[in-house]
This record gives sequence, C-alpha cells and structure tokens, in this order.
Amino acid sequence: MSSTQLRWVKVWDAPTRLFHWSLVILVACAYFTARFGMIEWHFRAGYAIIALLLFRLVWGFVGSDTARFSRFLRSPFAALQHLAHFHRREPDTEVGHNAAGGWMVLVMLALLLFQVGSGLFSNDQVFSEGPLAQFVDSGTSDRITGWHEFNFNLILGLVGLHVLAVIGYAVVKRHDLVRPMVTGSKRLPRSIAAPRMTSLVLAAVLFLVAAGIAYALSTLS
Repeated sequence: MSSTQLRWVKVWDAPTRLFHWSLVILVACAYFTARFGMIEWHFRAGYAIIALLLFRLVWGFVGSDTARFSRFLRSPFAALQHLAHFHRREPDTEVGHNAAGGWMVLVMLALLLFQVGSGLFSNDQVFSEGPLAQFVDSGTSDRITGWHEFNFNLILGLVGLHVLAVIGYAVVKRHDLVRPMVTGSKRLPRSIAAPRMTSLVLAAVLFLVAAGIAYALSTLS
C-alpha cells in the first residue's frame, strides 16, 4: 500500500496509553517488592493497581471507541480465525485491538482483578495482611494467599505471551504495535474512519473516583 493511500490516525487516547504503561510499571513493582520482602511497598503498588483497574473497567464502557469492550471484544471464532491468518504478511488495518488481542486484554484484566482482590484478603504469615483479611479466619486467609501467589505466576506467563506476540507481529507481519501505544497514532488507509475520542476531563474525574476508592480500601487495615 503506497504512502499516498495512508494517513496518520489517532487510535489510542491518552488515558488508555497511560493506563497501559502505568500498569506495566506497577506490575513490575509488585513483583520485585514481593520478591525482596518489601511488603508495605507491595501493598502500595497493589492499591495503585486497584485504582487503575477500576478506572479501566468504567473506561471500557464510556471511554473512547478503541477503549470500549464492545468495540474490541469479538467472538472466540473471530479470534481463532485471526490467529489462523497470522503467517500472512498484510497491511495493518486494525484501528484498535485485533480479535485475538481483545481476548488477551480481557484475560489479563480478569487475572489482575483476581490478583488484587485476593491480595486484599492475603497475609505474609509474619506481620502484614490485606485490609479485608480481618473479616476471614486465618486458614481462609492462608488459602487465599496461596491463590494470590499462584495467580501471579499466571500473570507473568500472560505478560511473556504478550511480549512474544508483539515481537511476532513485528517480525512476521511487520506490524508495529508499540509505537501507537506510545504516541497514540498509526498510519491507516484513508478509507478507514478515525475512532471517536472521549473527553480527558471525564477520564480525570473517573480516575480520581477510582483512586479515592482504592485509598479508602487502604485505610481499612
């Protein structure tokens, strides 16, 4: 496809991009703080992740077109069909997540929600415990802590799969998935309409509410 048939289109809004990269940093922080026994900082990273996830869930319904679940969640058959054509080198005409990527986003959000939810009931069996651990007995808290630790391994596995997918798209299909998530824009055929972007003010209000809920949870301990 010649360059005259393409134009730069804004496909990712700033809130979605900030959510993505902030989540990358915070998940890394959660991993290293847990690994090195920095439990207080581990909990702080968890509360920040809660704020991000609460925001993203609401943004998935009222946010910009490419952030909405209804826009990028397609049938499992569509995802499998997309993967079956992975070997084909063809122009990138996806405005947002492709059919397979949409399901990866959904699974990642589900795992992260379980992770922070279980973290609220978990304990380190020494000094610290989640703010909701006081509402269950110690045996239940220990069991949930085990789930919390196992689920994080699933998250790490999915992160690795995501990175491999990004590399695969770059090598096999010559699709750059990273730059649009950094700059917000990508080159698309002129015939494709630009997605609608939602107000940044609304995003800021929603995040402040989400952050307030996360802070309220932190004060329960």
